[in-house]
Amino acid sequence: MHEDQVRRIQAATLLHRLPSTLATNFIVSLSAFALALMRAPSDTTAIWWLCAAVAMLLVRSVSRYALLWTKQAETRPTWALMLISLGAGGSGLVWASLPFILDDFSAYGIDGGLYLMILGVSTGAVMMGVGFRWNGLAFSLPCHLSVATSLALQEDMVSLILAFNVVALTVILLRSAVTSESIFVESIHRKLEATAMTESLQAANSDILDANARLELLANCDPLTGLANRAAFNTALCDGIQQAAKNGQKLSLLVIDLDRFKHVNDTMGHKIGDELLTEFANRLRNHLPTDHAMVARLGGDEFAIIVSGRDPAAEGPRMAEAVLRQGRKPFVLNGQTCMVGTSVGLAIYPDHAASADELFVSADMALYRSKDQGRGRWRKFDPKLRAAAERQRQIEADVLPAIERGQVEAWFQPQVSLDTQRVTGFEALVRWHHPTLGFIAPPEIVAAAHAVHQSERLTAAIADASCRLLLDLPGLGLPEATVAVNVSPREFALYSVADLLDATVARHAIDPKLLEVEITEEALLDTVIAGEQLKRLEQSGFALAVDDFGAGHSSLTRLIDLKVDRLKIDRGIITHIASSQRNQAIVSALIRLGDALSMEMLAEGVETEADAEALRTLGCALGQGYLFARPMPFERIAGWVAERQEKKTRTRLTG
Repeated sequence: MHEDQVRRIQAATLLHRLPSTLATNFIVSLSAFALALMRAPSDTTAIWWLCAAVAMLLVRSVSRYALLWTKQAETRPTWALMLISLGAGGSGLVWASLPFILDDFSAYGIDGGLYLMILGVSTGAVMMGVGFRWNGLAFSLPCHLSVATSLALQEDMVSLILAFNVVALTVILLRSAVTSESIFVESIHRKLEATAMTESLQAANSDILDANARLELLANCDPLTGLANRAAFNTALCDGIQQAAKNGQKLSLLVIDLDRFKHVNDTMGHKIGDELLTEFANRLRNHLPTDHAMVARLGGDEFAIIVSGRDPAAEGPRMAEAVLRQGRKPFVLNGQTCMVGTSVGLAIYPDHAASADELFVSADMALYRSKDQGRGRWRKFDPKLRAAAERQRQIEADVLPAIERGQVEAWFQPQVSLDTQRVTGFEALVRWHHPTLGFIAPPEIVAAAHAVHQSERLTAAIADASCRLLLDLPGLGLPEATVAVNVSPREFALYSVADLLDATVARHAIDPKLLEVEITEEALLDTVIAGEQLKRLEQSGFALAVDDFGAGHSSLTRLIDLKVDRLKIDRGIITHIASSQRNQAIVSALIRLGDALSMEMLAEGVETEADAEALRTLGCALGQGYLFARPMPFERIAGWVAERQEKKTRTRLTG
């Protein structure tokens, strides 16, 4: 503990008590003056003594105001204490002179009263100077010594006894002054320690509050963009919906994705990607058309905006348009100009959802609808989206059990020679009649199997059914007929299609060339994963067919390199070909290409005799479509073949 602090408190205490001390001293001085006049009315010594006492009190009072005005008690507390004590000593000397300046002063009569006044005022000085012993002692010691000396000089036993008692009283007062000062100083130390501890606790509390504020900021703020994070967003959305429900109002929610963010990250680096996110966040923060909006970054390139206020349903679309405008503006990143774009999904409470979770799901569905429709746009939630999502969820949940129970089946559509009407093969098509949803479209089945990582199980089931059909075809008079199995391009990245089909034909002892693998044109463009597996399929002896040829961008080099056996012309070109010269020209060119590459050409979607005749005229060898037969389950194939043979025989006999 600093000694200066103690001295400052002592000085301040003495200055605070000095006015009452001086007032008391003045009153007692008047009393002493009155007694002195009573003992010798004509003696002027008492008047001079009173003038000296009052003058000393005035000096001490002026000194006090000077110390307060100059703030010496704060800046130079030791010097201030010395000055105050000197003033007290001056007053003490004035009182101590009283027994020696009055004539014939003795311990009896009126002089005895003066003795008592001197001892009383000096004792009071010690008591009033409890904070600093030297102030009280400076006044009282001269007084006590004066009284004791005066009594001792009178040389009678009573006076000597009184002098001895005065000395004893002086010693007691001295010890009392020392003890009182020690207690006072100790109390100051404790007070200062308590104050320091309080300040320390306040500082610690302030640090804790600051730390809590920082933690709260970190807990609710995205560190990269400074926007609200997902936790703060979730809280704000729940609170906003509660408030809207309470006030009978609406609330809009926008969910936003940057369209080409992954491309920026992959080509320019994650640091530039972070700069893009920060700049986009600043645009959202500074250029939205309303103040009644909370902007949050949910993670990655996903943002969200909660719109409240007077008319959120009307503000929501305006907000979405503003977001699209900001996304369309070029971003200058590391000196390079980058175009990104945004997609936005909008949902409104309570029109589209009754809770925070449902509202977010609704906005998210609308976001994915905007992406599916080409990105760079916003879409409002449509209740049909929820029904579609529920349908998709149910399909995905039931597809594996359906495959295991054989409910997902392979149906087969015949492929026919357009010249001879001979059945040359079949295409295996996936079919599933869901117990509650009815017939599920093949693309939905394939997508669901892929979503739940069961593409291999699905292809295995279709390939197995195709091999069983191949085992039966010789008995139906079709020993050279093939069966085609469709393989999605993305399956090549999930598992080894070649290993699966090799194992399947080996298990059924089927000639691989009878099992045709149909792929779409996209698989030809993947020269890494798909290309390697297609080479293995070719080496295993499987026939390769390219489905929907003419609808994509096949590479002639890849067609030749892979030795594709068959090209299937897309149904979009075949439909109504009899009446379309343009489509006839396209098919004619494709047929010449197939002839040049030694590949069979099969026309898909043949539905009328006119279209079949036009294809025969153009030189197309094979056809597939409703004109010949619709897809049928395995059990109906034998009857269909027999019926067709019977019809063919009947036609020959009658012809």
